[in-house]
Amino acid sequence: MNATRGALVAVSLVAAASSAAVCAQDASVGHAATLAPAAATPVVLIPHRAIYDLSLAQSRENSSIVAVHGRILYDFSGSACDGYSLTFRQLSELDNSEGKVSTSDMRSTTWEGADAKSFKFNSENFVDQNLVDTVDGRAQRGAAKTAVDLRKPEQKILNLDPGVVFPTEHMVRAIEAARAGQSILTFPVYDGSETGQKVFNTLTVIGKKILPGEQQHDDAAAHEPKLANVPRWPVTISYFSDDKASQSGEQTPDYTIAFELYDNGISRALTLDYNDFVVSGKLVSLDIKTAKPCR
Repeated sequence: MNATRGALVAVSLVAAASSAAVCAQDASVGHAATLAPAAATPVVLIPHRAIYDLSLAQSRENSSIVAVHGRILYDFSGSACDGYSLTFRQLSELDNSEGKVSTSDMRSTTWEGADAKSFKFNSENFVDQNLVDTVDGRAQRGAAKTAVDLRKPEQKILNLDPGVVFPTEHMVRAIEAARAGQSILTFPVYDGSETGQKVFNTLTVIGKKILPGEQQHDDAAAHEPKLANVPRWPVTISYFSDDKASQSGEQTPDYTIAFELYDNGISRALTLDYNDFVVSGKLVSLDIKTAKPCR
């Protein structure tokens, strides 16, 4: 599993929450009359620029990785009117047990419509300053299918299940589920990663709500006044490939990410688990930008 590619997906899911996906909720029924339930407060995602410092948290027995150094730059903007844009870059340096050092540089831009039906993606991956992967395309979700127009690495038309979810919608659904007290979400996600032809089955587990003032920490989020009254939840997302089921029928995820997700889409305390080693990401810089009003 390419660590940089996994981190791209991780951060896209952690902070790029963007669309108006809706989780159905039961209506309340009174004993004398049926009352219309109050409309759920929509998820409001705030534009922001975040930087995460990366380091090795754990190296398991089958891994040759002995150190990881790097940084993720995440720049999120947009609105519920115009859709949401993400500019992302991750630069990583991996040291192995033989004393060799390799660098990986992932650069990506995405845009997702606020209605969760349109998705554009473009990414480049450099290893030791050599370009090794380029992906470019767009996807449109309809009632009968999700049509993908892939332009790089090769021109191809894909027809996916209409139930696939784009990355930013995934996060909105996670926030809505967390607000409603739900703890488990499962659905397929398409993010345009790898060669642009893969759909991941995902399992999202949401933990107990962390109220403002609880579980103090020392990263950039702790010093941001605009987060002082915003609750957050611990979230873990596992990504599974359809072709990796074991003979016993059990599946091991391609990778797993964990983080604390604020109600407005900002995240902190990243953990990226690639099975043979684990990388942590500490939020070291956070700039909350002024949202543009809808025209």
